[in-house]
Formats: sequence, C-alpha cells, structure tokens
Amino acid sequence: MDMGLRNKVALVAGSSRGIGLGIARAFLDEGAKVVISGRDGEALGRAERSLADAAGSNRVLAVRGDMTDRSDIRRAFDETVATFDHVDAVVANVGTGTAKPGWDLDAADWASGLGQNLLGGVALATLAIPHLIESGRASLTFISSIAGLEAIGAPVTYGAAKAAIDSTMKSLSRLVGPQGVRVNSVAPGNVLFPGGSWERKLEERRGFFEEMIQREVPLQRFGSTDEIANAVVFLASEKASFITGACVVVDGGQTRSF
Repeated sequence: MDMGLRNKVALVAGSSRGIGLGIARAFLDEGAKVVISGRDGEALGRAERSLADAAGSNRVLAVRGDMTDRSDIRRAFDETVATFDHVDAVVANVGTGTAKPGWDLDAADWASGLGQNLLGGVALATLAIPHLIESGRASLTFISSIAGLEAIGAPVTYGAAKAAIDSTMKSLSRLVGPQGVRVNSVAPGNVLFPGGSWERKLEERRGFFEEMIQREVPLQRFGSTDEIANAVVFLASEKASFITGACVVVDGGQTRSF
C-alpha cells in the first residue's frame, strides 16, 4: 500500500533506540527521509549507521541533542531544513516512565515528572508547528501512553503527564487544523525491546510480569516497536488525511474504557 510518504521529511525525537528507532525505520521503509535524534552520541551513531545501511545515507540525518531543550530543538530544525529544505511530519517521542512511585510526592517530584513527560513534548510541538504550517498538509504525532487513559499502576506523575499530553494534542488539533496540520497521539501499551524497561523488569521478576501480561492483555503478549511504528506512520500518511485530534491506542486490548 502506498502511504503517500515518499520523499516526505519526518523528524522523530528520541529515536536512537526502542520505539523511536522503530518509527524512524518505518518511515524509511515508506520512502521518507528521516531525522533521528538522541542524547547518547554512541547510541545515536549506531542507529544512524543501521538506518543508513538499509536506506542510504542521503535519506538519514542524525542530530544529537535533548529534544526537550528548546535550544537543542531549534538546532535540530535548523539542521533539518538546511539538509532537507522542510519538515512534513514530527513525532514527539520524549519522556521517561521512571519516576518516584506512590502518593507521597513533593513539588520536585511533580516538577520532574511533568517536565520530562509533558513540558518537553509541548516544547517540541511549539517549535515544530511553524515549520509544519509552512510545509502544509503536515502532521504532528505525540507518543502518549495507556497510563494517561486509565490507572494501570504507573507512577502518578507519569500518568498525569500523559493524560495532559492527550489533552494538549486535542486542543492543538483544533488550533492548527485550519492551517493544514493534523495532530494526533499514539498510546502504546506494554512494548518489549532490547534495553527497554520491560526487559529489565523481566530479568527481575519474569514469572510475575508474564502472569500479569497473560491476565491483563487479551492478546496475552507484549507489543513490538514495529506495531507502534505502524500506527504512527499511518497517522502521518495520506491514508489518514481526515484524522486529527485522535488518540490511537495500541495495547493488545489492555485498556477497558472507551
């Protein structure tokens, strides 16, 4: 199926490994040009070489930096425009699920959780939107979480931030829709990949977590980075040209609410 992404330019934040790297690879598979980013220079270099070997170095640009920091975000867009002339799709894959558990949280705990998982994505979106408006028929996709939709035992600050991301997505979609920019989010469930949090959890308590997946996820397995990437690329594609303000849940049926 032709997704209408050939020679489009996609910037994927947090794409040196895991879900972000899977998204970058999926865009390349559809013929797009891709900008990847990450804070770890060594990991980013490995990702760049892997993607370039498969798709060609002229279709991949790596920008080292923190995509929650406004100066690094500006530099990433400057390098993207200098290399590829414009930006058609931005994926805000930023944040971390690591946070203090429980309810006894002070102001610093909340500032850290919201800063990493809400304000970072908002900063990226704010600086991306002018470029996307200039491109026209463009898209912005946030990576959210099912923790923002239901109480599933994730850290309180993480769930609150992801719920706010989805609310932000909905509001932005109405503000920039008239300028031709579609804004959506993808809410992954439990995704297993090398070096990820689920790999570490399984090393610590494999039996406990495998039983949890069997009980809570109707498909009775973890998701893959490719399965999340497929949803993201679809939302950025011409096949989703009338979809905006939507949160697409990719969780194997774990969430129970509509």
